[in-house]
Amino acid sequence: MARNRQNKLREAIPIPPPAPLPEPEVIDVESVLNDYLSGVIDLIVVLGPTASGKTRYAVELAHKLPPACEILSADSRQVYRNMTIGTGKDLEEYGDVPYHLIDIVPAGSRFDLYQWQEAFEKAYKDIRDRGRIPILCGGTGLYIEAATCGYSLPQVPPNEELRAELEQYDIEELIARLAELGPLPGEGVLQSKRRVIRALEVAMYEKDNPVQKSCFLPKKPYYIGTLVGREERNERIDKRLDARLKSGLIEEVKGLIESGIRPEDLMYYGLEYKFVTQHVLGILTYDEMRLLLSNAIHQFAKRQMTWFRGMEKDGITIHWTNV
Repeated sequence: MARNRQNKLREAIPIPPPAPLPEPEVIDVESVLNDYLSGVIDLIVVLGPTASGKTRYAVELAHKLPPACEILSADSRQVYRNMTIGTGKDLEEYGDVPYHLIDIVPAGSRFDLYQWQEAFEKAYKDIRDRGRIPILCGGTGLYIEAATCGYSLPQVPPNEELRAELEQYDIEELIARLAELGPLPGEGVLQSKRRVIRALEVAMYEKDNPVQKSCFLPKKPYYIGTLVGREERNERIDKRLDARLKSGLIEEVKGLIESGIRPEDLMYYGLEYKFVTQHVLGILTYDEMRLLLSNAIHQFAKRQMTWFRGMEKDGITIHWTNV
């Protein structure tokens, strides 16, 4: 009975066909360092899907780049304290490399993209002011874009009617209109029609609704993508999941609920908390939870790669390398 139910669970989860992987290259660390010191770039970004070895690679890179580097986490969940195993902080990997944007708000609170961008900017400026090299490392594509898009992210609501109107123009006309409203953002914005439209939406809103903007965001990032084959990535995901379950993930979830966080709120914080909470509540057996969570993380990793390939379609160059 249990096996039949697990087979039905597998059949219920659609597995989309794989897309071709990008071609890997060898990263010339000395060239990257020279570009940073000469001002050609102002931030190093290490990105990739879950279980692709991003943190380990970023730490290794930090040890190769004098002067000392510091790592900023681009993970939407690692900002929360007491949510360590489920968010995969793996703090021991950092060793003696300083890290930022981890454990900065209490579990159970909400920390939105705008707040994260403000926290990133403050930490980024501090690192630069102290003469150190900032490395942004993570897999949350939206947060990476918020940090590297080259313009501030004020809390401006979407205007679907305006977007539909602007879609009728080509990108050159849109950039010209944007230039009339103030200084142009970085190249990462100007190479994407979608981003130019969003920049226009923000600029036009600000004409009548002044908002506080940040001004020290990086504008010349260098992107490195950690590349791993799909089968190996899925094997890593499953091995890591089993290790986290054995090291106390279920107990972490129980502790968070006992601390006063409502189960329905806890499930908001990502796949691990969603499925493990359902197991703790008796909705899923251990085997069902393990199977559903594993498959969900596999699909999540694929969506992350889709996001990063979308960044490339928008004109961003990502230097993929095997790790």
